[in-house]
Amino acid sequence: MNRELEEDYTRSRRQRYRSVTHNKSRQKSGRTWVRDMREWIITAGIVFAVMSLLNIYVFNVSTVIGQSMEPTLYQGEKLIINKIALSFGKPGRGEVVVLHDPSTGPSRKEYLVKRVIGIPGDIIEVRNQQLYLNGKLLDEPYIDTSIEDPDFSSLTVQAGAYFVMGDNRHAGASKDSRYFGAVAGESIVGKVSLIWWPISKMKAL
Repeated sequence: MNRELEEDYTRSRRQRYRSVTHNKSRQKSGRTWVRDMREWIITAGIVFAVMSLLNIYVFNVSTVIGQSMEPTLYQGEKLIINKIALSFGKPGRGEVVVLHDPSTGPSRKEYLVKRVIGIPGDIIEVRNQQLYLNGKLLDEPYIDTSIEDPDFSSLTVQAGAYFVMGDNRHAGASKDSRYFGAVAGESIVGKVSLIWWPISKMKAL
């Protein structure tokens, strides 16, 4: 009889031990899941914050809309816009930039992509379908036709402003400084650094 009691007692202890061990394992597993989830949320939050700051202050990704920059840029190509570059230097002649559209009306867009032709103090003129900068014919290897829009008389780019044009010089193909005048430097948000998509056309600008 004593032996039977001893076996029952031993069996009971084993069951209690398994039960306690199982409960502890479940509790530990639950705490691990909560800890992993909390760490994942914190990591995701940090990544989102860093990417948001980079997007605001350092770089941005933009998609070409329209044909105004052909043959340099084509509809649908994706660009890397360098924003921080403007903190270390002003836009220079020949650089491709992104700017807020200064025009008004139903055709207004949020952003435009154009090439800087003239910086403050420059004299711009279109004569006989050719672009002149400071009295000299401007060499433009990035265009594929002479200017088909009307000529315009010389103008001087004012301080703090930039004269921009699209590379597409076919008639009516680009809404630029010939239409809305020189743009304030504050309206330029970044320089186009790279075509990154499609991969076959990837190149720095």
